[in-house]
Amino acid sequence: MSDVSIFALGGLNEVGKNMYAIEHEDEIVVIDCGNKFPDESLLGIDLIIPDMTYLLENKEKVRGLIVTHGHEDHIGGTPYFLKKINVPVYATRFTLGLIELKLKEHRILRETELVEINADTTVEFDQLSLEFFRVNHSIPDCLGIVFRTPEGNIVHTGDFKFDLTPANNEHSDIHKMAQIGKEGVLLLLSESTNAERPGATPSEQMVGEHVEEAFMKAEGKVILSTFASNINRVQQVVSAAKKTNRKLSLLGRSMVNVVDVAMERGYLDVPDGMLIDKDEIDKLSPEQVAILCTGSQGEPLAALSRLSTGNFRGVDVLPGDTVIFAAGPIPGNERNVTKIVDNLFSLGAKVIYGSGSSSGMHVSGHGYQEDLKLMLTLMRPKFFIPIHGEFRMLHHHCMLAESVGVETENMFILNNGDVVDVKETGARQTRSIPSGNTYVDSIGIDDVEDIVLRDRKQLSEDGMLVIVLTMNKTDKSLVTPPDTISRGFVYIRDSEELLHDINNIITNAVNELSVRDKHQWSEIKQEVKKSVGKFVFKRTKKKPMILPIIIEV
Repeated sequence: MSDVSIFALGGLNEVGKNMYAIEHEDEIVVIDCGNKFPDESLLGIDLIIPDMTYLLENKEKVRGLIVTHGHEDHIGGTPYFLKKINVPVYATRFTLGLIELKLKEHRILRETELVEINADTTVEFDQLSLEFFRVNHSIPDCLGIVFRTPEGNIVHTGDFKFDLTPANNEHSDIHKMAQIGKEGVLLLLSESTNAERPGATPSEQMVGEHVEEAFMKAEGKVILSTFASNINRVQQVVSAAKKTNRKLSLLGRSMVNVVDVAMERGYLDVPDGMLIDKDEIDKLSPEQVAILCTGSQGEPLAALSRLSTGNFRGVDVLPGDTVIFAAGPIPGNERNVTKIVDNLFSLGAKVIYGSGSSSGMHVSGHGYQEDLKLMLTLMRPKFFIPIHGEFRMLHHHCMLAESVGVETENMFILNNGDVVDVKETGARQTRSIPSGNTYVDSIGIDDVEDIVLRDRKQLSEDGMLVIVLTMNKTDKSLVTPPDTISRGFVYIRDSEELLHDINNIITNAVNELSVRDKHQWSEIKQEVKKSVGKFVFKRTKKKPMILPIIIEV
C-alpha cells in the first residue's frame, strides 16, 4: 500500500498564510488557505498567499478544502485558490459566513459549493475519511481534524488553546481528543505559535472582567479596538456597554461585516436598540457612547488610526475619552501601534495599551507550553510535525514533545514544500515540492513577480531617468540633442551640470555605435543604459532606473 504524504505550502517557519495538505494515491485534501500581509519592502503588494503550483499540477486529485476556522491567515487566500481549483469548501457555520463575504467580493459565490460541518460531522472521500473535534481559539467555531487513512490516523489540531471557562461556553472536546489518542494517532500536526511561552494560556473570562471595569471608570466615550473576528471579545464589549447604559457604534468595514455575520448566525447577542450609526454619536453625551473599531495593529487606513489623527469624519476623540487596545501587537506592528498611542495621548485621551499581561485587555488564542503538552499527551502520536510557527517555535515545540515521550527520531521540523511520507512502519522526509510566496496587488495575482518588486524597490530608492532620443529613421543619427527627464533621482534645477554631462555621454555613445555600424534600436537602447548607468553611479553612487525612448523621424 502506498504512503500517505503530508506537506505544507504555507505556515512553516512563518506565522501566516497557512496551507497544508494530505495526499494518498489519487486524492489530495487541502487544509486552510490563508494569507499574510506584506512588510515595508514589498512595495505595492496587498497580500501574500501560498504558491499553489503543486496543487495546480495535480488539480484532478484535489477533492476539497477543509477550513479549520475563520481567521485571515487561514481563509484569506481562499478566493484565489477557488478561482484556480473549484472544489467543495468544508467549514463550520460561522467560518462559512466569513468565507461567503470574500467570495461575494470576488464574485464567485454562486460557483462555489459550501458544505457546513461541525464537531459531529464525518466527511467521506474514496480513500480518506475525516472526523472533527472542537477546540478553543479567539474566534468561534474552531475545529481540529482527524484523517482516517489506510495507514493510520493523522490529526491536525488547527489553532487552539485549552480554556476551561470560555466566554462563549463552547468547551474543547477534551474527552473526544483522549478517545482519538486511545485509538492511536500515527502522526500529529500541532500549532506552535506560543511554544516559547511557559505556563497555560489565561482564560478569555479575565478580559471580560477588565473591560467591564474600564467601562465603569470611564467618564467620556469608550473607544475599544480589537480584531473584528474576536466575537467573544465583541460580546464582552456589548455586555459592558449594556451594564453602563451606553449605546454602541461600529467603525471599520471589517468590524461591521463580521458583526453582521455573527448576529445573523446567532454567535453574537446584541440588545435591540443598542447599535447606533456613527452619525448619531455626536447627538449623545460622551458618557452614553461606546465605539468598537478596527485598527488595533496600527493599520494606517483603519478606523483607530484615522481617529487618532482627527481624520474620521463625524467622530472625534475628545479629552477625557478612554481608548482601549484589546489586542496585543503582532510582531512587526509595534512601531505603528506606538505612533497611534502617542497621537491619542496628544488628543487628551486616556489610553489603555500594552501586552495583555500588563493591561489585562487581551489574552492569546494560542496555547502556551502546558496547553501544547496537554494536546500531545491526549493524542500520544507516534510521529510529530510542529506547524504554524517560525523555526524557533517549531524547535521549542519538538522539545516539549520529547518531554512527554515522543521519540526524537520521530519528529520532523520542516520548511514549506518539504514532504513527509508516512506509513505505519515508519516516516521519512526525502523530497520537496514547489513552494513560496505568491504576491497579490490591486491588479491580481499573475502580474507581480520578483522582478517587478525589484523594479519598484529601485524606483523608490533612486528614482528614474527617462532619456528621449529623437533619431533619423534612415541613417540612425540624432536629429536633436538628447532630452533627459529626472523623476525621483535629482532636482533638475540644482543638477543642470550633471544632466548636461549625461547628455554628452548619450551623444558620444550613439555616435560610437554609428561608427561601429550598429544601428538596431535594441543595441542603441542597451548601450545608452549601460553608459549612463556607469557614469551616474560613478558621480552619484545611485542606480536610478534608466528608460531610453527612441522617436523616429
